[in-house]
Amino acid sequence: MTASTPPVARREPKVIEQLGRTRTDDYAWMKDDNWREVLRDPKVLRADIREHLDAENAYTKDLLAGTEGLQAQLFAEMKGRIKQDDSSVPASDGAWDYYVRYEIGAEHPVHGRRPRGRDDGEVVLLDEVALAKDKAFFQVGAAHHSPDHRLYAWAADEQGSEYYTIRVKDLATGETLEHVIDSAYGDFTFSPDSQWLFWIWRDENARPSKVFRRPARGGEDVLVYEEADEGMFLGVGATSDDSHVVIHVGNQETTEIWLIPAAEPERPPFVAEPRQVGVKYDLDHWTDRWVIRTNADDAVDFKLSTSGAEIPARSTWTDFVPHEPGRYITGFAAFAGHLVRAERVNASDRIIVMARDGEDHEIAFEEEAYALSLEGGYEYDTTLTRFVYQSPTTPRQWFDYDMTSRERTLRKTQEIPSGHDPARYVARRLYATAKDGAQVPVTVLMLKDTPLDGSAPLLLYGYGSYGHAMEPSFSIRNLSLVDRGWIWAVAHVRGGSDKGWGWFLDGRKEKKTNTFTDFIACAEHLSEQGYGKAGRMVAYGGSAGGMLMGAVVNLRPDLWSGIIAAVPFVDVLNTMSDTSLPLTPPEWPEWGNPIEDPEAYDRIASYSPYDQVSAQAYPPVLATGGLSDPRVTYWEPEKWVAKLRQYSTGDAPILLKINMEAGHGGASGRFDFLKEIALDYAFAIWANEKGWEQ
Repeated sequence: MTASTPPVARREPKVIEQLGRTRTDDYAWMKDDNWREVLRDPKVLRADIREHLDAENAYTKDLLAGTEGLQAQLFAEMKGRIKQDDSSVPASDGAWDYYVRYEIGAEHPVHGRRPRGRDDGEVVLLDEVALAKDKAFFQVGAAHHSPDHRLYAWAADEQGSEYYTIRVKDLATGETLEHVIDSAYGDFTFSPDSQWLFWIWRDENARPSKVFRRPARGGEDVLVYEEADEGMFLGVGATSDDSHVVIHVGNQETTEIWLIPAAEPERPPFVAEPRQVGVKYDLDHWTDRWVIRTNADDAVDFKLSTSGAEIPARSTWTDFVPHEPGRYITGFAAFAGHLVRAERVNASDRIIVMARDGEDHEIAFEEEAYALSLEGGYEYDTTLTRFVYQSPTTPRQWFDYDMTSRERTLRKTQEIPSGHDPARYVARRLYATAKDGAQVPVTVLMLKDTPLDGSAPLLLYGYGSYGHAMEPSFSIRNLSLVDRGWIWAVAHVRGGSDKGWGWFLDGRKEKKTNTFTDFIACAEHLSEQGYGKAGRMVAYGGSAGGMLMGAVVNLRPDLWSGIIAAVPFVDVLNTMSDTSLPLTPPEWPEWGNPIEDPEAYDRIASYSPYDQVSAQAYPPVLATGGLSDPRVTYWEPEKWVAKLRQYSTGDAPILLKINMEAGHGGASGRFDFLKEIALDYAFAIWANEKGWEQ
């Protein structure tokens, strides 16, 4: 076998019997039984699997060798749109301004602080550049200063496996303390009195299962909370007014919150409202009352309630901002004199500011499609809040907003060193009619003079799971296609929360196929309106969006000139039947449990991309993955590619690229990551031009 010949994976039929049903998996051997150890140390990967992955990578590199110049050009363009010596807008806290900054050429940032309101006197808190030196992968998750400003802690992942190590630095001496927390989740918090670190342990199955308390300067860990349900995620934090430590327990449909009074950090936690399947809530303490965002009482798109009780049980909740169908309250932030909430209506964001006396007003913008997001700050007793505005044509803008005077101050505009003229582009919001009549939003970005006669190549991006909305945001990456005459489109399909939480509910479990048929409806509508044409459209999605790619290429292979599936969740039935995998029990609320529920088994089997591969002519496919990925394991795209090659009746190439030194998010550096995007885009251009070989 030469590199220009696609690898042929051996077939070892494995018969699986489950709930009276039988399936055969020819490529189950690709899952290393030692996968837990592989996450921590990829060198222990079984030799035959490594050999096959190396062959796949060599084949992809060889077949796309003619695009290497294009990849380099795309990378240079994207890198040229990044201000290399960039820095964040400082966030004030007490006597200090905190920020991160990049040096020219650096893949990673430096975390710093300086005296409030000054431009000098920097104190380096964390130098990621130095820590990442000679490491193939390095990524910082959470990084926090203690409330008394004396300590700085960070969680670092050096493999891409999402097992983090937490370290603490004494800012008076500049020394990193000797005590180290291993096998941590990337989420932790200081107690409001700065004396304790609350952190989350990740177990041998890579699941967050326990919360510990440790003296901030080192000492013995004390178990604070242990979660018995392996289907729940954990998070830790503090209320905005620093009155409580918060332990958040939940999955996609159910929440439970435990609280520890800040004045008694060693006290056992108490539950705010016991979990009830289907009821989600989050809360914050607003000086003298609790504010609760919840979907309880059939508030599908959420409402805000308040409680004056010490323990905010549901029986004490009183409606504060009532539920309005179609107005999805996505979050809120509490300040001493104001409450700010974020809402989404028909895939458009807005921010509402409410004073303690109840008077509210909206922060408004004029563009047809844009994204607004609240950016958290450190200070509670302030009249300033910060938000970020952007659109497909407008780079990010950071505003400080005075909630009392209603004055907005532009603090920073994302700088594009190579130049960017928003007037060259146009962004539009279209609506495609789904099979059942639902109106599916589509956001389109293109050059103003792009012809709408079907001649322009089109890339259609989608996700559609977990309630994640696809915001109409600005991207330095997408411009490299748009500037070449491509149309970039985002399908806001069901399964996301783009049109509210009900939009999510209509794209999960028994309604999951709506996600796939919505995406196809968007492609067909774009074609009908002249934005694209069947056979000249590339579909692109990652993770659960990669599952979407696998589904739509099975359903309508004729629509696509290429499919890009990044870290694709395609082996759905096998993964949801394997309780040893990190995300399987937590994912059952999203997809169903095929181990115990025959209906769930049959439903998942009916759309699982790996299980639905059939004898038909598939378009070119590029599947990518990471060897250390604990979310979508490397063998999912590996198995899928092998099966696609086995069944495809056409000549279009099926390609696999596995990053042997990274996990779910790909390369960790800000520039290295762009090389992976450049490969994706070069593949799109290449596949579209080949067509496939007309």
